[in-house]
Amino acid sequence: MLVSAGGMAVYDAESNVFNLLLPRFGDLGMPRNRERLMSTWLRTKMFAVSGLDSKQINARILDECRNYGDFLRIVMEEIALGQNVHRWAECTPAHVLYLREINRSIPRALFIHIIRDGRDVALSLDKQKWVRSFWWDKRRSLVAPALYWQWMVKRGKDYGRILGSSYMEVRYEELVREPRRVLAEVGRFIDHDLDYDRILRTGMGSVSKPNTSFEPSQKSEFSPIGRWKNLLAPQDLAVLEGLIGDVLLELGYPLATESNRLSSKQVNLSLTRMLYDLRYDFKQWIKTRTRLNEFWHREVPPLAPFSAAGRVPPNFKKT
Repeated sequence: MLVSAGGMAVYDAESNVFNLLLPRFGDLGMPRNRERLMSTWLRTKMFAVSGLDSKQINARILDECRNYGDFLRIVMEEIALGQNVHRWAECTPAHVLYLREINRSIPRALFIHIIRDGRDVALSLDKQKWVRSFWWDKRRSLVAPALYWQWMVKRGKDYGRILGSSYMEVRYEELVREPRRVLAEVGRFIDHDLDYDRILRTGMGSVSKPNTSFEPSQKSEFSPIGRWKNLLAPQDLAVLEGLIGDVLLELGYPLATESNRLSSKQVNLSLTRMLYDLRYDFKQWIKTRTRLNEFWHREVPPLAPFSAAGRVPPNFKKT
């Protein structure tokens, strides 16, 4: 929607700068790390869709970049310059865990945290198999994605309180139901004209083609809101609301079950919530605070080699 409104650089990819590049390549104040970063990045889809000249961007990064905020800013400024616009926006969902780092390295950045009903998010993540369950939870495949949603949202809100006036929350459902009102609020926050009619006429990306893991029905109008009401079995819904009901209520999402309190038969849900929180905290700690981060990201798919034909270039050697 932002890029469809005009005046912003179009970048058809998630940058993954802080969640993938930072853990893998370390301190960019060291010239050797900048060289390693560019050697890999210039062979990825993230560069290929940028439209940038490899020699020009490589020279500027090696000369000016000292941290990952610099890297993202320089890349997006170059894209904006090539498209004759003056602003840019970037969306990588996992960056919600790095709001403090982004704020420190891009001091004038503004943050829009889009929050969606965790029950719908759990269904989507489960369908795409992006979040793995513990081995004993294989039959309850929605538990891990629901708790991952809760873990991410809570951290985003915690960091948002630190950022203050640079941070804004948007409810996904309100954006879908009342786009003009919500876009007007976002426009005031970022000081940019977000004309909804112009956005619809331009229709870039998911504005004109739904970005969904579920096939839109041919019999009815596509709606991404409240999908859980038809797809969640009563017993699964009770479990999910037992796990994440407190956060759903805090965010203004009413529950379908009578109570979100854990019954004596559901006391294991409290332990389940604690174990998954520990798991996600531990993985993030390893990723950002230990030397194991390079091994952790050794074969991350977004950093895999890319060519127009989707094949590894003949002269490419894995690093």
